Amino acid sequence: MAGKTESALPTEDAVHTEKALGTLPHEENPHLDKVLNRKFDLHILPWLFGIWLFSFIDRSNIGNARLAGLPEDLGIAGVGTQFNLALLVFYIPYILVDVPSNLLLKKFRAGVYLPSLITAWGLVCLCIGFVKSYAGLIVCRLLLGLFEGGILGGVIIYLAMFYKRHEMLYRSGLFYCAAPLSGAFGGLLAGALGNIEVGGYKRWPWIFFGRSLVCEHLETSTNISMMTVEGAATVVFGIVCFFFMPDTPAASRFLTDEERDWALKRMMIDASGSTALETVDEERFDWYWVWMAIKSPQMWFCAGVWFFLLVPLYSFSLFLPSIVSGMGYTSTTAQLFTVPPNMAGFVVVILTAHFSDKVRNRGGFIAAGTVVGIAGYVMLLVSDQNAVKYAGTFLIAMGVFQASPMLMGWVANNLASHYVRAVGVGIVISIANCSAFIGTFIYLQRDAPKYALGHSISLGALVITLFLTGLQVSYLSWENGKRDKGERDVRLVEGNVHRLGHRHPAFRYTL
Repeated sequence: MAGKTESALPTEDAVHTEKALGTLPHEENPHLDKVLNRKFDLHILPWLFGIWLFSFIDRSNIGNARLAGLPEDLGIAGVGTQFNLALLVFYIPYILVDVPSNLLLKKFRAGVYLPSLITAWGLVCLCIGFVKSYAGLIVCRLLLGLFEGGILGGVIIYLAMFYKRHEMLYRSGLFYCAAPLSGAFGGLLAGALGNIEVGGYKRWPWIFFGRSLVCEHLETSTNISMMTVEGAATVVFGIVCFFFMPDTPAASRFLTDEERDWALKRMMIDASGSTALETVDEERFDWYWVWMAIKSPQMWFCAGVWFFLLVPLYSFSLFLPSIVSGMGYTSTTAQLFTVPPNMAGFVVVILTAHFSDKVRNRGGFIAAGTVVGIAGYVMLLVSDQNAVKYAGTFLIAMGVFQASPMLMGWVANNLASHYVRAVGVGIVISIANCSAFIGTFIYLQRDAPKYALGHSISLGALVITLFLTGLQVSYLSWENGKRDKGERDVRLVEGNVHRLGHRHPAFRYTL
């Protein structure tokens, strides 16, 4: 069957198709690959790490501010679910902007667009410290979600422009490990800053004010002459990113001509026939790619898996200080006790990302992580001993945090070409982030200190995550088997072979 398919192809596509199907040898250059990866790692990953670090700190520090008096000062302490609503509104614009933001990434140049978003949300975060009313808090949270909404999808697509499919997960892990690190760093900062009382700003506002922001009141009210907090640091970091983040491999000034040529060529080879274009700059938007993304089963599987995974991830990130406080620790001690579990998650993210790329597998790591997280929630639910419950928070951090970058790599690996990936990643993140409507309302003040409802829902979400992960692995294995047997080769004569994207018979899904 494969022979008939190839003989029916137009002459100009024959060599390309033979090479894509593996009948001609793929060109390799391991030395240049190492050089390129090293340069990209040095010139790209530090900025992405910083972006995600500040992103997670700036969105989740409201959980630390809760213990430092924010509800009391804004008049919402013990008032129904108003605090939970303030958490929730962040996700409304955050969800809505994902797909359009991904489509704008290349149009407005990634090296300019992403830093613009960072700078804007840093300004908003800085303003939260000056909020004097509940309405003001809601407005700031909405604006924060608007500017942060395009970051995650944008970073995933940005990485896919520079790294081959099975080099990308490790890099995703290296930037995403900033999420648990932000929990640790945010807890340390909040523990220190949440005790400052200067002028009309006492305790929680200092969690939001700007790093390296000189406050004239400090010189007369305290011995501290300069405050280091979060909002202004984000603004400064965003401005610096403007000058150092490259837009695409072709625009990377730190590469030699030979390295730049190979950077483009290796991405063509790695595409396995899913695109005929030599650079991402040549690709043009077409609604055909949107429809291809929507019709992709692997996209919907990833959306479902990520949706249920984010229920415990978001609730854990936002409410860990409250969970630890519920064990009987004071505000400052509870802030500091959030550091070790998050540091454990930080280490596990890096290790699992490294080994995932080595074995070229995502689903197995996600499944293992969910099992570990399930064990953690069981410990929180069934034990009355603080030591056991605190150990459970370590298992949750180690199991849940590592699975999210796995999903980033999984969805990006299995969608091609650029605009299919841009649309698919946007849709997946939009659907997944709808879990915030659950995650922000399952830890209610009335359930303190045990929070049995929140722990139970998170546990159930992880069980569903495990089930859906198994389904997706089964589907991808089945589809790869069809392609191995030549049962998808007929697609090569159905139309333009260069518009098959991930449907190309030579393209193999990552399990």
